[in-house]
Amino acid sequence: MRKNIVLSSIFLVICLFAVSGCYEKSLAVLEAEYTAAPVKIDGKLDDAIWQKAAVYQMNVSVDKGKKGISLTEPGQIQLAWDEEYFYLAASFVDSDIVAQGDKDELHHYSLGDVCELFLKPADKTWYWELYVSPLGNKTTFWFPSQGRLGLPSNFKDYKSDLIVAADNAGTVNDWADKDTRWTAEMAMPVKDLCARGETFGPGSDWRILIGRYNYSYYLKTRGAEFSMAPKLSATNYHFIDEYARLVLVGSQCTTGKSK
Repeated sequence: MRKNIVLSSIFLVICLFAVSGCYEKSLAVLEAEYTAAPVKIDGKLDDAIWQKAAVYQMNVSVDKGKKGISLTEPGQIQLAWDEEYFYLAASFVDSDIVAQGDKDELHHYSLGDVCELFLKPADKTWYWELYVSPLGNKTTFWFPSQGRLGLPSNFKDYKSDLIVAADNAGTVNDWADKDTRWTAEMAMPVKDLCARGETFGPGSDWRILIGRYNYSYYLKTRGAEFSMAPKLSATNYHFIDEYARLVLVGSQCTTGKSK
Protein backbone atom coordinates (compact mmCIF):
# COMPACT_ATOMS: atom_id res chain seq x y z
CA MET A 1 0.00 0.00 0.00
CA ARG A 2 2.79 2.36 1.03
CA LYS A 3 4.67 1.52 -2.19
CA ASN A 4 1.62 2.43 -4.28
CA ILE A 5 1.28 5.76 -2.48
CA VAL A 6 4.95 6.58 -3.16
CA LEU A 7 4.63 5.64 -6.83
CA SER A 8 1.47 7.73 -7.13
CA SER A 9 3.24 10.71 -5.55
CA ILE A 10 6.17 10.42 -7.96
CA PHE A 11 3.79 10.23 -10.91
CA LEU A 12 1.95 13.34 -9.63
CA VAL A 13 5.21 15.28 -9.33
CA ILE A 14 6.20 14.33 -12.89
CA CYS A 15 2.83 15.50 -14.18
CA LEU A 16 3.13 18.80 -12.33
CA PHE A 17 6.60 19.41 -13.79
CA ALA A 18 5.32 18.69 -17.28
CA VAL A 19 2.32 21.01 -16.91
CA SER A 20 4.44 23.82 -15.48
CA GLY A 21 6.80 23.63 -18.46
CA CYS A 22 9.86 22.57 -16.50
CA TYR A 23 10.69 20.09 -19.22
CA GLU A 24 10.63 22.75 -21.92
CA LYS A 25 13.95 23.63 -23.45
CA SER A 26 15.32 26.80 -21.88
CA LEU A 27 15.58 29.68 -24.32
CA ALA A 28 18.75 31.56 -25.11
CA VAL A 29 18.88 35.20 -24.01
CA LEU A 30 20.05 38.14 -26.14
CA GLU A 31 20.51 41.49 -24.39
CA ALA A 32 19.98 44.90 -25.98
CA GLU A 33 21.81 47.79 -24.34
CA TYR A 34 20.08 51.14 -23.74
CA THR A 35 21.59 54.08 -25.63
CA ALA A 36 21.08 57.65 -24.48
CA ALA A 37 22.24 58.94 -27.86
CA PRO A 38 20.32 57.88 -30.99
CA VAL A 39 22.29 55.60 -33.29
CA LYS A 40 23.31 57.15 -36.60
CA ILE A 41 22.14 54.58 -39.14
CA ASP A 42 24.96 54.59 -41.69
CA GLY A 43 26.14 50.98 -41.53
CA LYS A 44 29.58 51.92 -40.17
CA LEU A 45 29.14 50.68 -36.56
CA ASP A 46 31.13 53.57 -35.11
CA ASP A 47 28.55 54.75 -32.56
CA ALA A 48 29.59 54.64 -28.91
CA ILE A 49 26.92 52.07 -28.03
CA TRP A 50 28.58 49.44 -30.23
CA GLN A 51 31.68 49.68 -28.03
CA LYS A 52 29.48 48.71 -25.06
CA ALA A 53 26.74 46.37 -26.25
CA ALA A 54 27.15 42.60 -25.91
CA VAL A 55 28.51 40.80 -28.98
CA TYR A 56 26.80 37.61 -30.17
CA GLN A 57 28.34 35.24 -32.68
CA MET A 58 26.42 33.73 -35.59
CA ASN A 59 26.33 29.92 -35.79
CA VAL A 60 25.13 27.10 -37.99
CA SER A 61 22.10 25.18 -36.74
CA VAL A 62 22.44 22.33 -34.26
CA ASP A 63 21.67 19.61 -36.79
CA LYS A 64 24.42 20.83 -39.11
CA GLY A 65 26.88 21.00 -36.23
CA LYS A 66 26.15 17.37 -35.40
CA LYS A 67 27.07 16.48 -38.99
CA GLY A 68 30.42 18.20 -38.62
CA ILE A 69 29.43 21.24 -40.67
CA SER A 70 30.99 24.45 -39.36
CA LEU A 71 30.54 28.07 -40.31
CA THR A 72 32.94 29.12 -43.08
CA GLU A 73 32.45 32.89 -42.90
CA PRO A 74 31.66 34.12 -39.38
CA GLY A 75 29.56 37.05 -38.34
CA GLN A 76 28.48 38.83 -35.20
CA ILE A 77 25.57 40.99 -34.11
CA GLN A 78 24.85 43.55 -31.39
CA LEU A 79 21.58 44.98 -30.09
CA ALA A 80 20.58 48.32 -28.61
CA TRP A 81 17.43 50.32 -27.88
CA ASP A 82 16.04 53.65 -26.79
CA GLU A 83 12.56 55.07 -26.39
CA GLU A 84 12.15 55.54 -30.15
CA TYR A 85 13.94 52.62 -31.82
CA PHE A 86 15.21 49.07 -31.52
CA TYR A 87 18.66 48.79 -33.12
CA LEU A 88 20.66 45.99 -34.69
CA ALA A 89 24.32 46.11 -35.75
CA ALA A 90 25.79 43.30 -37.84
CA SER A 91 29.30 42.58 -39.07
CA PHE A 92 29.89 39.73 -41.54
CA VAL A 93 33.09 38.29 -42.97
CA ASP A 94 32.32 37.94 -46.68
CA SER A 95 34.66 36.93 -49.49
CA ASP A 96 32.08 37.64 -52.21
CA ILE A 97 29.45 40.27 -51.44
CA VAL A 98 26.30 39.64 -53.47
CA ALA A 99 23.21 41.86 -53.75
CA GLN A 100 21.28 41.48 -57.01
CA GLY A 101 18.20 43.34 -55.79
CA ASP A 102 18.39 47.14 -55.81
CA LYS A 103 14.95 48.12 -54.50
CA ASP A 104 13.20 48.03 -51.14
CA GLU A 105 10.53 45.47 -50.23
CA LEU A 106 11.93 42.68 -52.39
CA HIS A 107 12.54 39.08 -51.35
CA HIS A 108 16.23 39.81 -50.93
CA TYR A 109 17.01 36.37 -49.50
CA SER A 110 16.62 35.02 -53.05
CA LEU A 111 18.66 37.85 -54.59
CA GLY A 112 21.87 37.78 -52.57
CA ASP A 113 23.36 38.28 -49.13
CA VAL A 114 20.98 39.50 -46.46
CA CYS A 115 20.69 40.02 -42.72
CA GLU A 116 17.26 39.20 -41.31
CA LEU A 117 15.84 40.34 -37.98
CA PHE A 118 12.82 38.53 -36.55
CA LEU A 119 10.91 40.11 -33.66
CA LYS A 120 7.89 38.62 -31.89
CA PRO A 121 5.88 39.65 -28.81
CA ALA A 122 5.83 36.51 -26.68
CA ASP A 123 2.10 36.66 -25.93
CA LYS A 124 0.97 37.34 -29.51
CA THR A 125 0.79 35.20 -32.63
CA TRP A 126 2.25 37.81 -34.98
CA TYR A 127 5.86 38.66 -35.74
CA TRP A 128 8.08 40.76 -38.01
CA GLU A 129 10.72 39.71 -40.53
CA LEU A 130 13.01 42.65 -41.35
CA TYR A 131 15.82 42.73 -43.95
CA VAL A 132 18.89 44.74 -44.76
CA SER A 133 21.00 43.96 -47.83
CA PRO A 134 24.63 44.95 -48.58
CA LEU A 135 23.31 47.73 -50.85
CA GLY A 136 21.29 49.18 -47.97
CA ASN A 137 17.91 48.06 -49.24
CA LYS A 138 15.23 47.07 -46.75
CA THR A 139 12.21 44.83 -46.56
CA THR A 140 9.53 44.51 -43.89
CA PHE A 141 7.31 41.44 -43.75
CA TRP A 142 4.64 41.01 -41.08
CA PHE A 143 2.95 37.68 -40.35
CA PRO A 144 -0.34 37.60 -38.39
CA SER A 145 0.47 34.00 -37.42
CA GLN A 146 2.39 31.00 -38.66
CA GLY A 147 -0.84 29.64 -40.10
CA ARG A 148 -0.80 32.50 -42.64
CA LEU A 149 2.81 32.14 -43.80
CA GLY A 150 3.26 32.42 -47.55
CA LEU A 151 0.15 34.45 -48.31
CA PRO A 152 0.64 37.49 -50.61
CA SER A 153 -0.85 39.81 -47.98
CA ASN A 154 2.17 39.21 -45.72
CA PHE A 155 4.41 40.79 -48.34
CA LYS A 156 2.26 43.59 -49.77
CA ASP A 157 -0.10 44.96 -47.15
CA TYR A 158 2.31 45.89 -44.33
CA LYS A 159 4.63 48.90 -44.25
CA SER A 160 6.82 50.27 -41.49
CA ASP A 161 9.28 53.11 -40.98
CA LEU A 162 12.24 50.74 -40.66
CA ILE A 163 15.59 52.47 -41.30
CA VAL A 164 18.60 50.52 -42.61
CA ALA A 165 22.08 51.15 -43.98
CA ALA A 166 25.08 49.06 -45.03
CA ASP A 167 28.80 49.56 -45.62
CA ASN A 168 30.95 47.29 -47.78
CA ALA A 169 34.64 46.41 -47.80
CA GLY A 170 34.72 45.04 -51.31
CA THR A 171 33.02 45.19 -54.69
CA VAL A 172 29.38 44.16 -54.65
CA ASN A 173 28.33 41.64 -57.33
CA ASP A 174 31.80 40.99 -58.75
CA TRP A 175 32.64 37.34 -58.17
CA ALA A 176 36.02 37.67 -59.92
CA ASP A 177 37.61 39.65 -57.07
CA LYS A 178 37.79 38.89 -53.36
CA ASP A 179 35.94 40.99 -50.81
CA THR A 180 36.46 41.31 -47.05
CA ARG A 181 33.27 42.04 -45.14
CA TRP A 182 30.07 44.04 -44.97
CA THR A 183 28.42 45.72 -42.02
CA ALA A 184 24.87 46.90 -41.49
CA GLU A 185 22.57 48.69 -39.07
CA MET A 186 18.81 48.56 -38.62
CA ALA A 187 16.47 50.77 -36.60
CA MET A 188 12.91 49.56 -36.12
CA PRO A 189 10.58 52.21 -34.67
CA VAL A 190 9.06 51.32 -31.30
CA LYS A 191 5.81 52.92 -32.47
CA ASP A 192 5.55 50.23 -35.15
CA LEU A 193 6.28 47.46 -32.66
CA CYS A 194 3.60 48.81 -30.31
CA ALA A 195 0.95 49.67 -32.91
CA ARG A 196 -1.37 46.90 -31.70
CA GLY A 197 -1.05 47.60 -28.00
CA GLU A 198 2.22 45.78 -27.34
CA THR A 199 4.59 46.88 -24.58
CA PHE A 200 8.25 47.46 -25.41
CA GLY A 201 10.70 48.27 -22.65
CA PRO A 202 12.48 46.66 -19.67
CA GLY A 203 10.35 43.82 -18.40
CA SER A 204 8.42 43.36 -21.66
CA ASP A 205 8.42 39.87 -23.12
CA TRP A 206 9.76 39.62 -26.67
CA ARG A 207 11.46 36.95 -28.76
CA ILE A 208 14.22 37.53 -31.31
CA LEU A 209 16.22 35.81 -34.04
CA ILE A 210 18.87 37.12 -36.41
CA GLY A 211 19.48 35.12 -39.58
CA ARG A 212 21.98 35.48 -42.41
CA TYR A 213 22.03 34.35 -46.04
CA ASN A 214 25.57 34.31 -47.44
CA TYR A 215 26.10 33.57 -51.12
CA SER A 216 29.70 33.36 -52.32
CA TYR A 217 31.77 32.18 -55.25
CA TYR A 218 34.35 30.94 -52.75
CA LEU A 219 32.09 28.77 -50.59
CA LYS A 220 31.58 25.07 -51.16
CA THR A 221 27.95 25.18 -50.08
CA ARG A 222 25.13 24.48 -52.50
CA GLY A 223 23.50 27.88 -52.51
CA ALA A 224 23.73 30.19 -49.51
CA GLU A 225 25.51 29.47 -46.25
CA PHE A 226 23.05 30.00 -43.39
CA SER A 227 23.92 31.22 -39.90
CA MET A 228 21.91 32.52 -36.99
CA ALA A 229 21.75 33.85 -33.44
CA PRO A 230 20.55 32.14 -31.38
CA LYS A 231 21.41 28.67 -32.67
CA LEU A 232 18.28 26.84 -33.87
CA SER A 233 17.79 23.08 -33.93
CA ALA A 234 17.57 23.23 -37.74
CA THR A 235 17.91 25.86 -40.45
CA ASN A 236 14.41 27.27 -40.45
CA TYR A 237 14.15 30.90 -39.43
CA HIS A 238 10.44 30.45 -38.66
CA PHE A 239 11.02 28.14 -35.68
CA ILE A 240 9.50 30.81 -33.42
CA ASP A 241 9.47 28.55 -30.35
CA GLU A 242 13.27 28.51 -30.43
CA TYR A 243 13.81 32.27 -30.71
CA ALA A 244 15.83 33.86 -27.91
CA ARG A 245 14.35 35.94 -25.13
CA LEU A 246 15.07 39.61 -25.80
CA VAL A 247 16.13 41.44 -22.64
CA LEU A 248 16.26 45.24 -22.73
CA VAL A 249 18.78 46.57 -20.21
CA GLY A 250 20.06 49.95 -19.09
CA SER A 251 16.98 52.12 -18.48
CA GLN A 252 13.88 51.81 -16.34
CA CYS A 253 11.70 53.60 -18.88
CA THR A 254 8.91 51.53 -20.46
CA THR A 255 7.40 52.42 -23.81
CA GLY A 256 4.23 51.39 -25.55
CA LYS A 257 0.90 50.32 -24.09
CA SER A 258 -0.49 46.98 -23.05
CA LYS A 259 -4.05 45.87 -23.66
